[in-house]
Amino acid sequence: MKNHLRPALVLFGALTLLTGVLYPALVTGIAQAAFPQAANGSLIERDGKAVGSSLIGQNFSSPRYFWGRPSATGPMPYNGANSSGSNQGPTNPALADAVKARVAALKAADPANTAAVPVDLITASASGLDPHISPEAAAYQLKRVAVARKLQIERVQALIDAHTEGRQWGLLGEPRVNVLALNMALDAER
Repeated sequence: MKNHLRPALVLFGALTLLTGVLYPALVTGIAQAAFPQAANGSLIERDGKAVGSSLIGQNFSSPRYFWGRPSATGPMPYNGANSSGSNQGPTNPALADAVKARVAALKAADPANTAAVPVDLITASASGLDPHISPEAAAYQLKRVAVARKLQIERVQALIDAHTEGRQWGLLGEPRVNVLALNMALDAER
């Protein structure tokens, strides 16, 4: 037994050092050197203070701001510790009720807007944390935000255009607008 215990403990210690200390330290060092912004959570700062991450949505409800996709996380929206979808299928009455309530809230916030509500403003993403909306969803909210901020529609449209990201590598995904970055740009307009 003693002949087997010593090599097992040496191997256990060596593998613990290799996989539990050296490998994570190497990967962390490479990430910090090559991709420091991403390695540190893709944080967005204002006045030297972190206000959010470009990878996690935030809950905006004031008419002065663009609103993001609904979050399916609980008990609070955009809870990174509870990332998950709602798992509600299209025939689930709870999903239908939630969509109706979201449409009603959007219509109540901008009663003059008769355009069709873009689907990404009334359905949650798979993670419940999506920080982006489609350019169509931003356009749907354009007039409400411009009126609430007393800005010209053309100026707000220019901000939307400036914050619209194209397809990744020109072919993956769809064009999108990061809601936090757009709202921060609006705040900078004052």
